[in-house]
This record gives sequence, structure tokens and C-alpha cells, in this order.
Amino acid sequence: MTEPAKPPGVTNVDVSGGMKSTTVQCDDLLALSRLTDEVGEDTLKIAAAGHKFLVEPNVLASSLLNPGGVVKFEAAMAVALDGPHGLTATSAGIRLRGEALKASKIAYEMADELAAKSLEVSRWFAGKAVTATPTVAAATALLTGGAIAADVHANYDGDWMKWLMDHPGMVDNLIGMTPGMISSLGIPVDLATTLDLLAATYPDGNAVVTPSRSHPHADVPKDLHDLMEGLAMRNKPDVLEPRGKDEPVDPANIDVRIIKNAQNEVTGYVVDIPGTKHWNPPGVVESANDTGVNVDAMAGNRTVLQKGIEEALRMAGATDGKPVMLLGHSQGGIVAAQSTPDLVASGYNVTHVVTAGSPVGRIDVPANVQMLSLENRNDIVPRLDAADNPDTANRTTVKFDQNYGDFKNHNIEENYSEAARQLSDPGSKTYHDPAVARYRDSLGAFTNGSQAETRTYRVTREGVN
Repeated sequence: MTEPAKPPGVTNVDVSGGMKSTTVQCDDLLALSRLTDEVGEDTLKIAAAGHKFLVEPNVLASSLLNPGGVVKFEAAMAVALDGPHGLTATSAGIRLRGEALKASKIAYEMADELAAKSLEVSRWFAGKAVTATPTVAAATALLTGGAIAADVHANYDGDWMKWLMDHPGMVDNLIGMTPGMISSLGIPVDLATTLDLLAATYPDGNAVVTPSRSHPHADVPKDLHDLMEGLAMRNKPDVLEPRGKDEPVDPANIDVRIIKNAQNEVTGYVVDIPGTKHWNPPGVVESANDTGVNVDAMAGNRTVLQKGIEEALRMAGATDGKPVMLLGHSQGGIVAAQSTPDLVASGYNVTHVVTAGSPVGRIDVPANVQMLSLENRNDIVPRLDAADNPDTANRTTVKFDQNYGDFKNHNIEENYSEAARQLSDPGSKTYHDPAVARYRDSLGAFTNGSQAETRTYRVTREGVN
């Protein structure tokens, strides 16, 4: 059997948000409008001051000696101050320009919000139409399904998985349609409510955190690629081999990398959070890395894994106020993003989040936390929330193409790790993107260290495992 051809690697890298975000552009418009207002106000003050010269006693007194000259001066001054192109009119025009800039900012923001809402609403109505008219829906499904089946047979040798990886947008549409389908059955919901209902079927529980091992001479990350490689190592089932023949494999499911300078002073903490390990149906509880954690986190709930991360940070000493980075793949990225507001509120200095292959478009992150999201366009997992990531100053999204034709598209290795390598390589075009450069340049607390220690922790559910 011939092995499928290996894809050409990470290509078509595109960066959005961050320094190039709509929010930044709107903020620039607002700043310009304020500056324009100030100029207009200063111009008006100059015009007001100029009017004093029209009734200045010395000028009026000179009219006795040169009445014609004074008349000409008064006329010229009046035109300069109050004429159609005078200072007063100019001041009004400048201030009107400032108001126009403010209006433009509001219009841009409303247009973005309406575009996102209209897409969500259109998917909702499409879903409602599918179940509201069963006969038409059945005919449409038959025609559509037949066309897709023919395409799979003719162009993909019957490989449905490969077809789906080439058409990942189907996932967005199907998930976006689901609330409309449910609503047509008499249960009016949107996607957020649907997630809440589904999350209620997965019990959460209390976290039990057990320190596993400490590795005082861990590799020191020097860039985003090194950070991602550390996450890839944590993600492997048997991540750390036993140090002795009678010692078991490390059972940890998260770790905290403590970065220190040459003086042995802590500069930052990096929390590695891997993806889902157990795929369980509703009502069944498996572990702190199971399906229920995914659903709970996407619904905005505080999960057992989040509780475990907070306790692990406390055990590692991160209550000292030093910068904290949360680095997560798949489920790990969802939990990293969702955990951020609570961790900040609890006093942890979370400054950075990196997500790889995670659906985080509907999760709010504090404005003072810088977040980088890596997404493979041929990976269906980042599409599971049917939402684009917010286009804001503190959230940078890097999308790329890499297609193996199966779920390898979701792997950290050769996908997200390779994308991170390009973001760290001065020879790469993406390296010089201003949003990427700004994020990378802010990582000093995690990438400028001289030494590192890794502490691993096992997070379990009380009474479950």
C-alpha cells in the first residue's frame, strides 16, 4: 500500500488581530478625533483672542490719525476672523471633522458586530428551516448528500475524512445550524444556551492536585518554537521516562515551567496544558481531561482542570506576582483562555496565553492579557465554536494551511510546532509581521531566562480517579 504524500508543510500563513486589529484602528480613529478636537478648540481660542484687536483702544485711537487705514485693518481682521475661510469657520470645520472621525469609529465597530451577528443568525435560520419543513429538508439533504458522496467517490477515492479536511467549513455551518434545529422543536435557544444545556449533562466536581516530579535542569525556552515544543512533550502519554528502572512513568497531566535568570531569580512561569485524553458521553465522568471539560469550558464554566491549574500555580510559587503564561493545545487552549479572568481575579499575574488548535472565539480574555492563537485551516477542532476570534488589540490569530487528510492536522508536531517555528525564524516572512513581532518581543519573562525548572502535577477529580 502506498503511503499518502506528505503535505508541503505549513503554508499560507496569515496574521490578524493584535497590532492590525479593527480595535486598534478604531482606537487610532478615536485618538485622532480627540487630537482634532484639541486643534479645533485651540483655533477657536486664537479666534476669540483676535477679536480683542477689533476694539483695542490703541487701534481705535489711531483712527484719528489714519481713519482709512484703520477701516482697512478692521475689515481685513474681521474677514480673517469671521469670514467664510476665517479662524472661526476653520475651528468649526475642524471640530466637525473630529465628530466625523468619532462617527466613523462607531460605524466600523457596528459593521463588524453586525457582520458577525448576521452570519450567526443566518446559520440559525438555516437550521430552523431544516427541521421546520421535514419534506423539503429531506429532499435537500438527499440532493446535497448525493452531491457530496459523488465528490468523495470521484475525487477522494471514497475517503470521507480526507474530504472533510478539505472542507472544514462544513463544521462551522453544522454547529451554527444546531440551535435553529433545536428551536424548531419548541425549545428556543442560541449557541450559548445550547452549550449551557449540554454542559449541564456533564458533572464537574472538585480537583485533586498531586505534585509528581521536579526537574531542576529543564531546557530553557528561547522562543515561541521552544515553548510549543515543551507543550508537545507534555502532550505525549509517556512524556518523561523513568529516571530509574523501578520508577514508574510520570503520571502528570500538566506542568509548570519556572524560568529563572542567572541570579536564580524567578522571571516567569509557563503552564503547559495538553488536550483531551478521554472522549466520554454525557453523564459519564472520566478525568480532568475529558469531554465534559471541553463543553464546560466552552460554555464559560469554571472546570475541574482550571481549578487544578490554579492549585498547581500556587504550589509552584506563582503567588509571587511574576508573569504567568498559559500554553494549551486543543482542550488545553480552551481551558487556558477560559481560566484567565478567574486567575487574574485571584491575584495571579497572567500576562500571556498561547492556544494551538483551540476553539476560543467565544471566550472573553482580559484586555491586559496578550493572547496568541494558532489555527490550522484544515483542522476542524478550532471550528467547533462556529466563531471567528475577536479582532482586538490583545488577541492575535495566526492561521495556516497544513493538510494530511486526517486528524493529524490537529497534532502539535509538524502543525502548530512548525507554525511557531516560522514565527520565531528571522528568515520567515511571518516573523516580521508587526502583530507577531509585538507579541514575540513581549515574551522576555519566559524566553530570556538562564535556567529553568519543570514541576509536573497530576490533576484528578475527587472520587473519580
